[in-house]
Amino acid sequence: MKHASSLSILAVAAGLCAPAAIAQAAPQPRAVVELFTSQGCSSCPPADKLMAEFAQDPTLVAVSMPIDYWDYLGWKDTLADHAFTSRQRGYGEQRGDRQVYTPQAVVDGVAHAIGSDPGAVAQAEAASRLKGAMTVPVSVEAAAGTIRISVGAGAADAEAGVYLVPVRKRCDVSITRGENKGKAVTYVNVARSVLPVGAWKGQAATFDVAATLAQTRDADSYVVLLQTGTIGRPGVILGAAKGPGL
Repeated sequence: MKHASSLSILAVAAGLCAPAAIAQAAPQPRAVVELFTSQGCSSCPPADKLMAEFAQDPTLVAVSMPIDYWDYLGWKDTLADHAFTSRQRGYGEQRGDRQVYTPQAVVDGVAHAIGSDPGAVAQAEAASRLKGAMTVPVSVEAAAGTIRISVGAGAADAEAGVYLVPVRKRCDVSITRGENKGKAVTYVNVARSVLPVGAWKGQAATFDVAATLAQTRDADSYVVLLQTGTIGRPGVILGAAKGPGL
């Protein structure tokens, strides 16, 4: 795992990288797992493989978030976006621990674990339940060029943002330089952006979004998140839904 401080990137412990579609018929997800990963981190491929397993679970929302702070190590990540680096750091600031590393799994926006350790990810999921995560039902339906997002009611004083996350369901990358030189890695549910599409005030509501937004940067599906906080300092994920084929 590699760790990155909030202000600078520092390489530490060996083995870790640190600095017409129809309505979704799957059960309500029990958790959201975001994997902050890098093609330039030798510890990440096992976590990327685990994410492929998570993606097969209908009760999990698994999203890969490729970061760019290891690009100087000899290989520029072909999927990375600095916005995901900012998102990861924002999580660390919101938690108060500022821990930023790869592979880092952030569960429901509130707990984190080494992304290649399924037991640690499960513990993070259990911890997230104590923070009120995943308590609001969210569903999606797409037709006639529009994605309709339906959000259920929550606490009377609840507020959260509604976010559309376009994803590429599968990306196969051959890495020719850096720590993973010679490896071919498969990435699943690769985020292409995180787009705010509405504000939820605790009452049941629907939000209509142009389907073209879900095709951002060659995305072929999407995830919807109901999340507290802001883009810069994301908080607990109250609900989520998966788009077609996820």
